[in-house]
Order: sequence, then structure tokens, then C-alpha cells
Amino acid sequence: MKTRYLSTAVLLTSALVLTGCGSGGSDTAGSSDSPAGTSATSTKGNDADISFLTGMKPHHEQAVEMSEMVLAANPPAEVAAVATQIKGAQAPEIEQMNTMLADLGQKSDGAAHGGGHSSGAGHGGMMSDQMMAELDGATGTEAARLYLEGMVLHHEGAIEASDAELKDGKYEPALTLAREIKQAQAAEITAMQALLGKL
Repeated sequence: MKTRYLSTAVLLTSALVLTGCGSGGSDTAGSSDSPAGTSATSTKGNDADISFLTGMKPHHEQAVEMSEMVLAANPPAEVAAVATQIKGAQAPEIEQMNTMLADLGQKSDGAAHGGGHSSGAGHGGMMSDQMMAELDGATGTEAARLYLEGMVLHHEGAIEASDAELKDGKYEPALTLAREIKQAQAAEITAMQALLGKL
């Protein structure tokens, strides 16, 4: 069974390495997703930037929580590697968002866990309380399946929110983060879908 996952693990690693190399250059995402490059961006944000950051923060916090749940559930090694990667990437981004929100004069509420953000504050793809409870109660392959299925939807919601930020936002740090989220999470979706096909 381990050898069946190997190529997918290599795919994930390669995709993430390529993403890391590309995230510094916003050429590809920036040229197509931002309005013409004159004064389209700014050090001052607008409502779209604040909405993106205040929604993405609980979204990321839930992803970290989901990853911690599956890592505690003895999943296959390749799924554990994905969860470790997602947790390692998104936890620092939460701190970046806290800094950005402070820079924009917004208070960080600090209360963001589980499905309690189904009010819409966490963007699309958020897991409900019931889904989080099911993941928390599962182990092994079942936990891996629930995690991957939920995280694919979670990532799709983050990409949708990032697209909205790239269309309407003005605050360059938030726009850069949106480009990085979109690129990284698209690569992770491909890898997670491949892993789901092998469970």
C-alpha cells in the first residue's frame, strides 16, 4: 500500500517546491488577476481587503485544527505528510493576517475554531460542527478520507475568496497573500484528490 502512495507524495512535494519558488514572483497571478498595474494597489486597504483577511483568518485556523485532528488519528503516512504541510504553511499565515489587520486598524477577535464560523465570516468551504465532530471521532483511513474530502472543499473556498480579493482588493500585502494561497492550495487540491483515489 505504501508504494501506491509514493508517486502522489512525490507529486505533492514537487508541487509545493514549485509553488515556493513561484510565490515570490507575482508575475503570473498578478498580471491576470489585478487591475492594470498603475495605482491598483496601495498601502491602505479597502473593505474587500478587510473582508478577505477577517474571513481567511478563521478559515486558516480551522484548517490547522483539522490537520491536528487527522495527525492524532493515525492516518496513512502520505496523508500525515499533507496535514503537516498544510498546518506548517497556514499557521504562519495566520500571524501574517493578524499583522495586516492591525496595520489596517482592525482588531483581531482571536475566536476562531471549528464550525462556529458558519455565519460566513470564514469564507466558503468551512466545515460544520457535525463534520468536525465526525473527523475528530474517526481514525486511520476513515479519518484520512474525511480530512481529504473536507480539505479539498476548504481549499476551494479559500481559492474563491482569494479570487475575490485579487479582483477587488487594494492592499498589496493582502493581494500577495491571496496569490500565494491560490497557487499553493490549487497544487494541494491536485495532490489530495490523487490521494483520495488511492484510499
